Amino acid sequence: MAPSIPRQLSVIGLGYVGLPLAIALARHYTVVGYDLSERRVASLRSGHDWTHEVADADVAASKCRYESKAATMAGSDLFIVAVPTPVHEDSRKPDFGPVIGACEAVGPLLKPGNIVCFESTVYPGATEEICAPILEKMSGLKCGKDFWLGYSPERMNPGDPVHTLANIVKVVAGQTPEVGKVLADVYGKVTKAGVFMARDIATAEAAKVIENAQRDINIAFINEVTQIFNRLGLSIYDVLDAANTKWNFLNFRPGLVGGHCIGVDPYYLADRAIQVGYDPTVVLAGRRTNDGMGAWLAESVSKLLQPKSRVLMLGLTFKENVPDLRNSGVASVIAGLKSAGHTVSVHDAFADRGEAKHEYGIDLLPDLNGTFDAVVAAVAHKPYVEFTPARLAAFMPKGGLVADIKGIWRQHTFAAPLQIWRP
Repeated sequence: MAPSIPRQLSVIGLGYVGLPLAIALARHYTVVGYDLSERRVASLRSGHDWTHEVADADVAASKCRYESKAATMAGSDLFIVAVPTPVHEDSRKPDFGPVIGACEAVGPLLKPGNIVCFESTVYPGATEEICAPILEKMSGLKCGKDFWLGYSPERMNPGDPVHTLANIVKVVAGQTPEVGKVLADVYGKVTKAGVFMARDIATAEAAKVIENAQRDINIAFINEVTQIFNRLGLSIYDVLDAANTKWNFLNFRPGLVGGHCIGVDPYYLADRAIQVGYDPTVVLAGRRTNDGMGAWLAESVSKLLQPKSRVLMLGLTFKENVPDLRNSGVASVIAGLKSAGHTVSVHDAFADRGEAKHEYGIDLLPDLNGTFDAVVAAVAHKPYVEFTPARLAAFMPKGGLVADIKGIWRQHTFAAPLQIWRP
């Protein structure tokens, strides 16, 4: 059985990755966008994307059908799975639950000639070793004979208006060259940057997982030297200004590594390495350094505060100018300050208050009012970057600490009695 030329497509998972893809594909195909969350689907049907990755006008105008019932995907020729791949909080082992759930939803709908393509980040071999058996069991069909697998790793960067789906090279791989060609034709319609055909599915999986692991390790190096230089009385930002004058210096910045990719994907690679008998020393060392950065920042700030200080934390999302709260490193800074006896109030210019309460038990401030002993710049949201020294001083009428952990106010001069600290 040859792979079918797609006429109807289904995209499973309508988050940061799946929604832009579904809307782009709907300009060329009949597309069903499926998500388990009825609340998410209802929001999209009303013309609103709460991730802000797609303009509401484009959501409303799209021909994509937003659905929360798996049966609505019946009749599709190509199923694209774009669900999260988290890790278990306690063990840091891969959590394939969302991917398995997607396979169980798609499997009964498969018919001969169908292709199932995965975008979710996994370790090399997972698509064929984990997903294929579930799809076979649920469909009663044979993988590689009746239906086919593909892989095209997502490369979305939330909040990035430049590196969008249309502007990034799309890596694709198929179970056979014929499947790869079908996928290249499909993805070629939604990207202007071109399509790269990987040698096979495992190679494409490996390419994706090292993209994020490499970035994690580079950030870990900067986070480690930040702590070293702090003991020497040096600011990492001043050091980086000098080092960046060299043409081949990599301009990574210190930070709290969170989100759905960089802080998660290295654990998938590490798990696979351990399965095949290799100790992934460098990968896991980077994770330990980055996971510990929040505690170090909390300790550093706390040392400069009086006991039981009132702290205003600016930002909770995992990166600037997005509402995404997944795996936010700021939560560990807040926890560290609270454990040291301080009271922490949190404001975020983009996050959903209900989600912050649900995910972290944090009641976000509805507005920026109040008096505090310290202000901490945790996330470089644009509204915070624009704060002036006078605006910051208004929070601390008797003086206080400005902890500029993101280096967003380096251009400002702060007059006494305000104290300024940055890594």
